[in-house]
Amino acid sequence: MRKIILTMSVSLDGFIEGPNREIDWHMVDDELHGHFNDWLSRMGAFLSGRVTYELMAGFWPTADKDPSSTGPMVEFARNWRDMPKIVYSRTLDHAGWNTTIVRDVVPEEVKKLKEQPGGDMALGGANLATAFMRHDLIDGYRIYIHPIVIGNGKRLFQLPDARINLKLAETRTFGNGVVLLRYQRA
Repeated sequence: MRKIILTMSVSLDGFIEGPNREIDWHMVDDELHGHFNDWLSRMGAFLSGRVTYELMAGFWPTADKDPSSTGPMVEFARNWRDMPKIVYSRTLDHAGWNTTIVRDVVPEEVKKLKEQPGGDMALGGANLATAFMRHDLIDGYRIYIHPIVIGNGKRLFQLPDARINLKLAETRTFGNGVVLLRYQRA
């Protein structure tokens, strides 16, 4: 059965973005981007909310044509375009690049999606993660902690009453100081 893996970058103080949705503090160099490419290229689908999808769709569809893009950026652009994507949105009318729009997180439908053949699915976006957590649909967590404190913004974990027991499966430190903490369900 396929798994749903929450994959997010956070500041040391737990924010995924600053107060104005800025993510310019993310420290994604070629080493980290190569790691993302290697791992994400094995996924069966990307699951995201509208905001995350629109952020990605605003840059990645043509990033491989930009002469300033690095090799890892070109590779990711191609992977992102080709990968099946499911965007959860009540307001989005259309989406391109191999994307299906789903209106609501319905646990039974997500469980059927997990039973389909193919690779695991990468989940992105704090709001969508909250909905999936509320329904106990996340199988693993890949949290990339960036060595910066931003003090304010949007927190990754937004369920004040959530308690999910996890088991540490892997740690990895990258040359730029980013640390991967990979957890699976206990």
